Amino acid sequence: MQVSNPNNVKIYNLSAGKSLPDWLSDRKKRSLQKQDVDIRRRIELIQDFEMPTVSYCVKVSNDGQYICAAGTYKPRFRCYDVTQMSLKFERGLDSDVVKFQFLSDDYSKVVFLENDRYIEFHSQFGRYHRTRIPKYGRDLAYHASSCDLYVVGVSQEIYRLNLEQGRFMNPLVTGASEVNCCEFNPVHQMFACGTGVGQVECFDPRSRSKVGVLDVAASGMQNLDLSGIPSVTSLKFRDGLSFGIGTSSGHILLYDLRSDKPLLVKDHQYELPIKRIEFQDSLDLVLSMDKKIVKLWNRETGKAFTAIEPGTDLNDLCLIPESGLLFMANEAPKLLTYYIPAMGTAPRWCSFLDNLTEELEESSSAIVYDDYKFLTRTEVENLGLADLIGTNLLRAYMHGFFIDMRLYHKAKSIAEPFAYEDYRKNKIREKIEQERANRVRLKKLPKVNRELAEKLMDAEENADDGKKKTKNKSNLLKDDRFSAMFSNPEFQIDTESEDYRLLNPVISKLDKAKKNKQKEMQQFKEVHDDDVDDELEGEPSDEASSSSDDEHTWTEEVKKQHRLIKKQDKQRKDQMPQFYEIKEGQDLSAKKDKSYKMKNKQMKKSLEERLQMNDSSIIKLTFKFKKNEKESKRQLENRLHHQERKKIRRSAGDIVKNVKQKPKYWMGKRVKCPLLQININT
Repeated sequence: MQVSNPNNVKIYNLSAGKSLPDWLSDRKKRSLQKQDVDIRRRIELIQDFEMPTVSYCVKVSNDGQYICAAGTYKPRFRCYDVTQMSLKFERGLDSDVVKFQFLSDDYSKVVFLENDRYIEFHSQFGRYHRTRIPKYGRDLAYHASSCDLYVVGVSQEIYRLNLEQGRFMNPLVTGASEVNCCEFNPVHQMFACGTGVGQVECFDPRSRSKVGVLDVAASGMQNLDLSGIPSVTSLKFRDGLSFGIGTSSGHILLYDLRSDKPLLVKDHQYELPIKRIEFQDSLDLVLSMDKKIVKLWNRETGKAFTAIEPGTDLNDLCLIPESGLLFMANEAPKLLTYYIPAMGTAPRWCSFLDNLTEELEESSSAIVYDDYKFLTRTEVENLGLADLIGTNLLRAYMHGFFIDMRLYHKAKSIAEPFAYEDYRKNKIREKIEQERANRVRLKKLPKVNRELAEKLMDAEENADDGKKKTKNKSNLLKDDRFSAMFSNPEFQIDTESEDYRLLNPVISKLDKAKKNKQKEMQQFKEVHDDDVDDELEGEPSDEASSSSDDEHTWTEEVKKQHRLIKKQDKQRKDQMPQFYEIKEGQDLSAKKDKSYKMKNKQMKKSLEERLQMNDSSIIKLTFKFKKNEKESKRQLENRLHHQERKKIRRSAGDIVKNVKQKPKYWMGKRVKCPLLQININT
C-alpha cells in the first residue's frame, strides 16, 4: 500500500505493493511470501482484481454488491462479489467492449456495446442475444420506464432499441454528424447527448422531440484561446437541474438547466479530453478525469481539493456511492483502487480499511522482484547472454527480459572483470570530495545583483553561527524560482529609484549590523562592576538600548529619504521651463504703461470695493424675465376667476353654529354626518 499526501489529503493506493511474476509456480509463490515480509503484509482488497493487459470499463451494480470490469487481451468480462471480495465469474467476448450498462439491480442482465458495431445482451447464465447497429457506437443509455436502449455513435441518428418488443424503433435525429456521449436525467428522465460540434441536445423520451440545444462552445468558452471548436466528450447529471460537461480541450463546465451560461469553468491544464465526471455530495466535490490525472475540486468555487496521478493512462472512473473508495480502469493489468478517508468512510464490505489506515505509516514501495533482474535486449547482448533468449533462463516481459539475480552477477563478473576497480575508484573519489567540502571556499558571486547575493550569504552565515536557532527560511540563491534574479540583467536592482531609496534604510541596517559586529570582534571591552550594578538596579541593558536606537535611526533614515526625494522633485520642477497663455485682447507691450498697471490693480479688487469707488468700468445689469403670451393670458384668466369666486362665495358661519347646537343622536339613533342633522332639523 502506498500513501501519498497531495494538498495535505491522504490518499491510499490499495493496488500498489510488491507483486509476483505470473510464471512462478504456486509453491514458489508461497515460499516467497514466507521469506519476504512486504509481500506477506501487502493488502489485496479484491482478489485477482486485474486484467491480462488492459482494462476499459469498471462499474458497480445498482445494489452495490457486484463490481464488474471489461478488458483485454483476450476480450473478457469479469464480475467480483464484494461479500466474498473475490472473482465470481469470468466470460470471454468476441471483441473489445466500448461501454456496458446494467439492465437490472445486479449482474443478471447486462448489455455490452462492442467496437465491431455489435450490441450483446447477457443474462445470468451467459450470452442471451447479439444484434448489430448500422454505425460504430460510442455510448449507450437505458430508459427503464419504456424499456428503450439508446445508442449514440458516429452518426447523426440516435438508435432506439425497444427491449420489450425486441425491435428497433424510429431513431432520434440530431444536428451533428457524430455524438460522443449520452445520459438520462435521474429525476425527470430527460435524455441529453453531447455532440462533436460542441453542443448538448436534449430530448423528451415521451414525445421523442427535441426540447433544447445548448451551445457549449458559444456560451461558455468564448474568452478561451482555442484553436477550434471543442467537442463534448463527457456528460453527467448531478440532480434534476445541475449537470457537468467535459470537452475535448480539457475544460469542465457546470450548468443549470434554467440558464445557458455556465456557473463555473474549470481547466485541467493538460489539454486532453475529459473522459469521466462524477459528483460527490457529502463534501460537494467534482471528480473529473482525463487520460493522465483525476482531479477533485469544489463544485461552488473550483478550488482544488486533491488529485490522483497514477502514472498510467486512465480509461474509466467508478466512485462507490457514499464512500471514499474509487476504482479506475487503465492501460495496465491491475485495476487501480484508491481510498480517500477525507472524502468518506469505507463501504460496509471493507470497513476494516478505516482501522488499517489509522495505523499505516507513510511509505512508498515500487513493484520490484528481488530475486530477478530486468534487462533490456541491449544489456543482454552486452553481457553475452543473447544465446539464452527463448530459454527458461530469460523470461520475456514487455520490452526486455527477467533473469535470475545469481546468473546476472556471474555474467557481469565475466563480462566486466574490472568492475571492482571502477567501484573502488568511485569510492575514493567520493571520500576526496567529502574532504574538500571542509576546506575554505571562496564565495562565487553572480554577475547580476552581486551586492544582494553577498548580503544573503552573510545573513545565512550569521544565522548559522548565532547561538539562537532561527527558523529555516528558503534561500533565494538556492531557490530555482528566483534564479533569473541573479542571471537576467533585466532584474538588476536600480539603486537610484524612489522605491529602493525608501527601502534602503532597512537594507542599510544589515550593513551597519555587519560593521558593528566587525568592530566588536576587533575591540573587546571589559565589563566594569559599576555597569553591572547599574543593570541590577534596573537600568536598561545595552541590548535593549541598542534595539531602541536602531528603531530610532531607522525612522530617521526613512524621514530623511522622504525629505530628499521631495527636495529633488521641487528642484526638478524649478528647472523645467514654465509656459503661460496670453488672453485675447492683451498686449505684452502695454504692460509697461502706468494706466495698464492701475487698471490691473482695480480689477484685482473685490466687487464691493469697486462699487464703493463708483468705478465706471462696472456695468450694472438688470434682468427681467419676459413672459410668453400664453402665460400672461393664463394669469389674467386666473385673476378674473378668483374675483368671480369672491363675489359668489358665501360665509359658512351660520351653518357651523347650527351644527354645533344639534345633538349627536336622532330618534334613538346616532347620526354620523352633520349634514344629515341639518336636513332633518330643517
